[in-house]
Amino acid sequence: MEKAEKYKIVIMTFILSLISFVIILINGSTYELKLDINDNIKNIKDIKISVDSDQNAVKLEEKNFKNGVLNLKFKSLNKGIAFVEVVSKEHYSINKLFVHNFGIITLNRRLGKCSGDIVVPISILILILELLIIAIKHYKRNVKNSLYQYKNISYLGSIIFLSFMFVNQLIQITNYKGLAYSIELIIKSVDVFSKNVLPLFAIILILVTISNFKLLRKEGVSWKNMLGIILSISFMLLTLIPNLMNGFFKNSMTIHFDDVKSLAYYIYTFMELFIYSIVSYLESILFATIVIAYKAAKKIPKFDKDYIIILGCMIKKDGSLTPILKNRADRAIEFSKMQKEATGKDIIFVPSGGKGHNEIISEAEAIKNYLIKQGISEDKIIVEDKSKNTYQNIKFSNELIKQKNSDSNVAFSTTNYHTFRAGIIATKQKVKIEGIGSKTKSYFWINAFIREFIATLYSEKNNIYKVILLIIVTVLIIVALTFLKNI
Repeated sequence: MEKAEKYKIVIMTFILSLISFVIILINGSTYELKLDINDNIKNIKDIKISVDSDQNAVKLEEKNFKNGVLNLKFKSLNKGIAFVEVVSKEHYSINKLFVHNFGIITLNRRLGKCSGDIVVPISILILILELLIIAIKHYKRNVKNSLYQYKNISYLGSIIFLSFMFVNQLIQITNYKGLAYSIELIIKSVDVFSKNVLPLFAIILILVTISNFKLLRKEGVSWKNMLGIILSISFMLLTLIPNLMNGFFKNSMTIHFDDVKSLAYYIYTFMELFIYSIVSYLESILFATIVIAYKAAKKIPKFDKDYIIILGCMIKKDGSLTPILKNRADRAIEFSKMQKEATGKDIIFVPSGGKGHNEIISEAEAIKNYLIKQGISEDKIIVEDKSKNTYQNIKFSNELIKQKNSDSNVAFSTTNYHTFRAGIIATKQKVKIEGIGSKTKSYFWINAFIREFIATLYSEKNNIYKVILLIIVTVLIIVALTFLKNI
């Protein structure tokens, strides 16, 4: 978020808070209590109304009874508490009115419902909407500039989370019951998000684990191939912590976490809300990772390319292409044909990859041989045979291309799960390029999603630290307000 936008959010928060306070201040000195009386009575004289008020806190200004609904209008006089008792043949109720500073009356809770308080959830809704608009604007701008940025995942994750918060706030706004309810609604929103997504997320984690075991069986045991299993266990443990705390406190003879006057209650409230908020945010980031990585793999570059780089990988002992590398070359050929049919524009192939210690020729040379066998003219091929990794594939190939044409449009072909990461590497080198992905085994996909998720957390760690700090501050404020509403 840019500085101007941060200032805008701070100023908007201040203005909305001020407007909310002024509206409540103007309207809050009176309160109309509405009670459904289910008796078969038609006259208000059959209803006994008594007001017991300390400090002469309120005055009953108006009362009327119509269509089974009793309306009592109160006006604040002094700071204090009033008890309103209503008795009829079959009805009995007692409500508490709190009169605060500035003469504001709240019902039943210190932070309960008051006149004009609907402005509070509307203000929260406006603030969430503004944050959502900012996230969408940044996401669209960054994607337009380059799809291959970890910031895109961060922004899309924020959009997913904020969208849920906005919809949930919008649905609940018609049932608003005061500031205390707003606090509960925020807690409920995070809790609902986490628990509603949890079944889907659990399925994803199960698939990740199964996929990882398949990957380990096919490709061998390594910590990189175990990322999915590690992440699944971590998320499950994180999600279970509030339940474990709940069980611990319930079995404790000295800790009463369900007592709203005990410290344990507020520690548990903080931990539960903080953990569910973090889990919800991380779930949003993971979903965003899947969307962006999939989008990168399936995207078809514009048909204006002068060159297409084929990223190398290990070849067979006889110098022929492995299935993965063959698919990359085939995908590049397929794209060249698509572009030729659409625009008539030819493309030059740049096979990239050096010679490994156990390879008889360079990967680039092996790709070139395959391209020629597929009918590609040798004068349409430029070989880059010095690179040892994806970073060098992009760097050295781009240098060769710049020697031929300093102002050219370039694409690259790689395996689908590798498209986003290769694009990220190119973006870090400030190489403007578009990628196209070839098919591969499904179990590679899921591990790639996890890898990019972890890479996003690392790359965007400064922004994520800020989000975590914001979550901590927000949760502390909510816990403090929860304390105030319970005293």
